[in-house]
Amino acid sequence: MGGEKTVRDERPVIERRLHPVTPFRRAWAPVAVLTGWAVHDPDQAQRQLTRLTTTTLLAGLAVLLCAAALYGFLSWWFTHFAVTDTELRIRTGLVFRRTAHIRLERIQAIDITRPLLARIAGVAKLKLDVIGTDEKDELAFLGEEEARALRAELLARAAGFAPESAHEVGEAPARELVRVPARVIVVSLLLSGATWGTLLAAAVVPPLLWTVTHNPWTVLGTAVPLIGGAVTSSVGRFVASYDWTVSESPDGLRIDRGLLDRSHETVPPGRVQTVRFVEPLLWRRRDWVRVELDVAGSSDSVLLPVAPREVAESVVARVLPGTAVPPQTSLTRPPRRARWCLPVWWRGHGIAVTDTVFATRHGLLCRHLALVPHAKVQSVRLTQGPWERARRVADVHVDTGANRTVTARLRDAEEAAELLRAQAERSRTGRRTARPDRWMT
Repeated sequence: MGGEKTVRDERPVIERRLHPVTPFRRAWAPVAVLTGWAVHDPDQAQRQLTRLTTTTLLAGLAVLLCAAALYGFLSWWFTHFAVTDTELRIRTGLVFRRTAHIRLERIQAIDITRPLLARIAGVAKLKLDVIGTDEKDELAFLGEEEARALRAELLARAAGFAPESAHEVGEAPARELVRVPARVIVVSLLLSGATWGTLLAAAVVPPLLWTVTHNPWTVLGTAVPLIGGAVTSSVGRFVASYDWTVSESPDGLRIDRGLLDRSHETVPPGRVQTVRFVEPLLWRRRDWVRVELDVAGSSDSVLLPVAPREVAESVVARVLPGTAVPPQTSLTRPPRRARWCLPVWWRGHGIAVTDTVFATRHGLLCRHLALVPHAKVQSVRLTQGPWERARRVADVHVDTGANRTVTARLRDAEEAAELLRAQAERSRTGRRTARPDRWMT
């Protein structure tokens, strides 16, 4: 008997190119190579230039510009991307071909960045955060509307929408939660110890070196990095944090920020392993904090550069649903005998365990409060050095999926053993009852 043959229609894979302005970005590669050679061997570069006549120099410059333009065009021409039913495929390479196959279900975040020149040209860059990779793949550049449409389509595919309807889903609506005023950012930088420390060093060290050495090159070589560090720690942070906005959408919390270079980032749902509240000394009178995140498979990120504690806690409740931040009064210090292991600074340590999180604090001048949901704990360890054994204290380490460790230091030895046992049980229970890490659910 003859069997029937079923033919399944497959959607054609349509390959697309990047925006036509992309060659201008890539044309700088030959120029960068030549500049690197000149910086590496300036004497040789100077000797070669002195041998050239004006006509030869102009002809060489024309050849270099043509080569750069040709390289930029060819690299753009041989770069394609396509979205299939299961993956995003990126083909690059002029001489050596490289094809990246990015499984759609492995995508955990897609960020849109728009540097200043890209904003002028009306283009944007897509950065894809994929589970299991250290570096982000990117598509640079796309038209702004195309970038947003492609991002929405990829997130819809990652959420499980059918391929034929994913492009119709569009960008998920967002509701603004917090917008950090520019005035607050400026005041927070002025009250930051890092800002004043770099400014003080830039003001004191160069005159001191001049008094000792009377060598202008030594003073210049020291002053430039110090002044650059002072600018980076103040003006640079203000430019990067300007108009910081956190919005809530079905695909996670969105962060829009930047004065010159606009960045559109997404905190993927369910991937946050640790939340940290950072409270510098001079911020305490205003009850301000900075909120930092450890995200699995991604670099650390800042959720809020500065915000009142009450506002910050309300935003964290969106990141970790059902989680309440333990109040400062609920954190228990180590026993007094721990002061022999860590004089003075032992007072800055504390711990609190709730039904949802394992919380630790450290620091006296700048407090750090770390919250680890029980479901995100990968392992629990107890360590005890010889001096700690003599004082009957121990450290409990909680390891997370972001390859980070949160430590409860200098706990009573019996308390630490009980913490170890209880936390292992809480972690198993938390993983069984945890919500699935899904988009748009």
